[in-house]
Amino acid sequence: MDYRRIIPCLDTRNGRLVKGVNFVNIKDVGDPAENGAAYSAAGADELVLLDITATIEGRQTLLDAVKRTVKKLTIPLTVGGGIRTVDDMKALFDLGVAKVSVNTAAVRRPELVKEAAKKFGPDKVTVAIDTRKNPKCPSGFEVMVKGGTEGTGKDAVAWAKETVKLGAGAILPTSMDADGTQAGYDLPMTRAIADAVKVPVIASGGAGTLEHLHEAIVKGGADAVLVASIAHFGTFTIRQMKEFLAKKGIPVRL
Repeated sequence: MDYRRIIPCLDTRNGRLVKGVNFVNIKDVGDPAENGAAYSAAGADELVLLDITATIEGRQTLLDAVKRTVKKLTIPLTVGGGIRTVDDMKALFDLGVAKVSVNTAAVRRPELVKEAAKKFGPDKVTVAIDTRKNPKCPSGFEVMVKGGTEGTGKDAVAWAKETVKLGAGAILPTSMDADGTQAGYDLPMTRAIADAVKVPVIASGGAGTLEHLHEAIVKGGADAVLVASIAHFGTFTIRQMKEFLAKKGIPVRL
């Protein structure tokens, strides 16, 4: 059975759990380790922890927050933010992290994806792609880097295909236009990437209702859905999300 996964996303800044809208207006919403433990116990399939200011501040991921979080989980954790080398990745894997997510560093030096996939295996390497609508790009979506602060001129779909050729085991595309709005995922962008690659695609940015999760899978072609605001602020429990999808005929682990 090929299950669809619910993956809460823990955005962290200075070791604290935060949430913003369109990558700005950041609010503190708690401790990542405590929240991670609660999601793990509540039936989340996996967790993603993103140190959202590491790249902008030119530093590595805050390992202490990662270490505290990993200790409290019984599910796989993916970590991203400030990862530039295979040594950075090894430090995270040594702490018990299941997968790493690279974004800006992969755009700057695509060989990093190849090196990581060769050393650790493709299933350990996720490429995160922050996108913004741009009619000048063939797909209509541009790759953004440095926490969404800098455009690259790269086409998001072409970049996704390139990273898979280099060895990426999954793609995590986040729509900057939809992020934190709770108005729904960017379905055309998610679908364009899902149709272009043969690895799992994790829809991210904009979940506000249970129907949005269903749309991301059915219309967006996503293998998993990343959730943040609707989980952190108690709008829905992981159980409610899964039961809703199950009733709609989507295979989930209940």
